[in-house]
Amino acid sequence: MPTPPEPLTFQLHFELDEVTPAVWRRILVPTSVRMSRLHDMIQAAMGWTNSHLHAFTVGDARYGLRFDEHPEGEFDEQTVTVLQALRGHKVFTYEYDFGDGWEHTITVEAEFRTPHALKFALCLAGDNACPPEDSGGPGGFEYFLDALADPGHEEHDDHVRWNGGDVFDRAAFSLIEVNAALQKVRQRSSQGPENW
Repeated sequence: MPTPPEPLTFQLHFELDEVTPAVWRRILVPTSVRMSRLHDMIQAAMGWTNSHLHAFTVGDARYGLRFDEHPEGEFDEQTVTVLQALRGHKVFTYEYDFGDGWEHTITVEAEFRTPHALKFALCLAGDNACPPEDSGGPGGFEYFLDALADPGHEEHDDHVRWNGGDVFDRAAFSLIEVNAALQKVRQRSSQGPENW
């Protein structure tokens, strides 16, 4: 009887568009996970709080929650695995919070087979802190940072209160914290890896 192939893993690099300095992460992802679970992994790795709608665009296909008035032709992200969705595509996009419009470019940097399947995604590297939720997209984020840094800014006090203090460390990134968050994504799943 033929031996089944070893599990396939993708090395993904995702970067937040239109933000400087770049906010990016590099993670290993089991290709058997559903696109909905990839969303959870991106949220954990970036530091978002999963408070808004999202969608993936892979080639001409869109994968999302199919919530409310979703676009015609959108596929349910819970019914397709990463491997099925990517089908040879090396670059795709992930949009989070349609109001703020945070777009991420995701690149499949490598793919390889391993003797043992990953039990959760693993972050290899990254740089810089994710913007706070509801900060208004790339333009709003810059405005937020300017207001926070300038005590004379007309909205400085409002932004300090909203941020919970007058410091936002743009360069903050902890590989240990990101990997701890990624482990929690796997622990939240009560199903087997094939149903992630």
